[in-house]
Amino acid sequence: MTEELDAETLAFAHRMFDLARAGSTQELAAYVDDGLPVNLTNDKGDTLLILAAYHARPDTVAALLARGADHSRTNDRGQDALAAAVFRSSAEAVRALLAAGADPAHGDPSAAQTAQFFDLPEMAELLRAG
Repeated sequence: MTEELDAETLAFAHRMFDLARAGSTQELAAYVDDGLPVNLTNDKGDTLLILAAYHARPDTVAALLARGADHSRTNDRGQDALAAAVFRSSAEAVRALLAAGADPAHGDPSAAQTAQFFDLPEMAELLRAG
């Protein structure tokens, strides 16, 4: 019985991460409002916020931030949501993260390093304007 519950819980968690990737903002926000941990983290250290940022889902990023998502959390590779949003050139997500206090120098690689490495001058400028 415990194995079934564990499998069911794991499947639910995978579904929550899929909602973040897909930008299913209202559905994911409803789960968070009902008690889903806003900083839920997968086996690679990716939070819901990091996945939403990486998949260029600015509405989902904003909703998670509004519900207290920690923008400074890094995944197992040292990347945070701001670096993910920069990598995907999601200006809206970058703006939301900066407005929430995300630090362009945080993480390894940081958002600033990501913009430089991938030659993303628009993102670098957005980070500087912050």
